[in-house]
Amino acid sequence: MAVRFRFARTLCLALVLGTAGLAPAALAQQVEPPGKQKKLPEAPSKLPKVDRSKNLDFLFGALKAAPDEASAKHVEARIWAIWLQTPSDTAALLMSRAKTAVDAKKIDVAIKLLDSIIKLRPDYIEAWNRRATLYYMQNDYGRSLADIQQVLIREPRHFGALAGLGMIMQEVGDEKRALEAYRKALAVNPHLEKIPDQVKALTEKVEGRDI
Repeated sequence: MAVRFRFARTLCLALVLGTAGLAPAALAQQVEPPGKQKKLPEAPSKLPKVDRSKNLDFLFGALKAAPDEASAKHVEARIWAIWLQTPSDTAALLMSRAKTAVDAKKIDVAIKLLDSIIKLRPDYIEAWNRRATLYYMQNDYGRSLADIQQVLIREPRHFGALAGLGMIMQEVGDEKRALEAYRKALAVNPHLEKIPDQVKALTEKVEGRDI
């Protein structure tokens, strides 16, 4: 049974990564200590009010051109705010309840709520992204990767999903794919915290030092 489970998990990872056509990424160099809550990149707790019609292309351009970290964080928050918006009041209510469940450490309840949102609004990117985070917290990498794939199909520039994909890949020991994914995340958002350090460390490990 153990061998069959490992094979199924490996096959699931391969299918998800192959279908997405993406190079998964790397997690923090150090594995998190036992008992520390695992968490993929997600929206900041406070987000600005934004116009749903605001052009994401413009904001991504501004993010890449941001002259400093403070400016980048402002633009990044506006992007997250647009991603989190939904025209469905029901989906918004369920999303709020899912967050409350997570805060109460009722992860299974939160996942069921997100299941309902995804059935209702499969185009709602952040429902997929949140569920990917919760699966990751449960060490269910196969399902987390599958949800990350759905996010990136809908928004290939989702730097949170790209960084999270990298984290999973580094945890499973695929440092080459981790490096590729981190580089993709930085190409979209050069101001991501900690990711440049990960790229530097992984570049030395995967590609060797410059002579």
